[in-house]
Amino acid sequence: MTQKRATGSFAKARGLWAPIGNLEHDPCVLALFKLANVGLAMLWGFAVTFVFVRLLPVEEFRAFLLLVALANFTVSADFGFSGIIYARLRRFRLGATEARGAVDGEGAAFRPQDVAMLFAFMGLVVLVGAALIGAGLASGHIGTQRPGLFIAFYLLTATNIFGILTKRALAALDHNLLWDVIDAVRRSLSIALLLVALLGVPILLSVCVQIALAVLALGFGLGVVHVSTGMRGSDWLLRGARPGEVASGYMRDMGTTMALTLSDVAAYNAPYFGIAAVTHDPRPLLVFDFVFKISRALTSVIRALTEAALPRLTAAYHEGRIARARQIVGRLTLLSLVSAAVLGLGLLLAGSMLSRVLFAGKAVLTLSELAGLAVLLFGLAMLCVSTYVHMGFGRFAALLPPSLAFLALSVLSVVAGAWVARATGEPFALCFVALYAVSHVVIALRHGRMLWGLVRG
Repeated sequence: MTQKRATGSFAKARGLWAPIGNLEHDPCVLALFKLANVGLAMLWGFAVTFVFVRLLPVEEFRAFLLLVALANFTVSADFGFSGIIYARLRRFRLGATEARGAVDGEGAAFRPQDVAMLFAFMGLVVLVGAALIGAGLASGHIGTQRPGLFIAFYLLTATNIFGILTKRALAALDHNLLWDVIDAVRRSLSIALLLVALLGVPILLSVCVQIALAVLALGFGLGVVHVSTGMRGSDWLLRGARPGEVASGYMRDMGTTMALTLSDVAAYNAPYFGIAAVTHDPRPLLVFDFVFKISRALTSVIRALTEAALPRLTAAYHEGRIARARQIVGRLTLLSLVSAAVLGLGLLLAGSMLSRVLFAGKAVLTLSELAGLAVLLFGLAMLCVSTYVHMGFGRFAALLPPSLAFLALSVLSVVAGAWVARATGEPFALCFVALYAVSHVVIALRHGRMLWGLVRG
């Protein structure tokens, strides 16, 4: 498949969704749509907790939180391959594969069939995760009277692993806005389906319909990728595919991103299991779930801002306009820190009420815990900007050392929090949140230096 053929197919495909495509290159419109979709994603995450905490007994809901942690691992278990696809397909789209990409050693050229190969791999990851969930249910390690619901919810969450790759491929092809419109419709319907479960609609039915909606959205998105890259039907069936060639072409980046993803997922989800091991009191676990949800909300906002800036940023960087790239990164960093400040202030004012409503009064965060969370958000903002910018350029190896350091600090936060709580008599949840916030700030300082070095010129 030559770039000329793919570019010609891309030009023809654009006419099919021209009304949306005309707005694609307006950074303000793109950022607004992405932030709106972030809001919907955040609402869906809170709606899940809001609904399930009211439908399940507290001990079964505790098991549900562990299921969510495992599902989060599976969703993240594309092992960063979507980032590889974006970096290579973006250079392919900009015609920079043989230029800056080759000079910087950022990976080999993109081949359309690689998308199908990675989708097959991700399907295998989802099946392995389903088998682990099934084993946990059968052995009683995941205690529930509704195994069908737990499996269905896992499959619903796991559809996001395919959505990530689809989204990143479309973004590289300048179809950011198209996917955001599709995803916004799906998420809006999914939120409604969750809430009607409180009115008596079987929650299992609600989850199954949401799975169907996700599959429809993926089908449409992949159809756009198919047309835009000039793929053939046989590419999806992997006819003539040589997995060895794909592996050799991707081996260096795959190894790095797999290690990076495993480290990041473990760092962000380890506290779920660490807290469950340290104490049987459900409150600390609920407090961390709140911290996790708020962190994901800010992460999603910064990801949206970064994705809105990446078309201009990657073009400037690959064309050698480093001063322009530095300017874009500076504005992105400022916006991200302001977002963290606004969210932190909002939590200090209304976080206790929000946690009371969210957890049906079973866990209400104190002002001290919310202050620790506010500090955490500042560190997280810097961390996210650096991570998403480096990934957009395909510089995965640079992210691995700070990721491993953050994993160590994340695990240490739980262990040290338990020790400090016993030594001082302070609540374990507060001690953990404070140390977890310090971990974020320490790693953020490292990421700040990395980011400045990248665009210093």
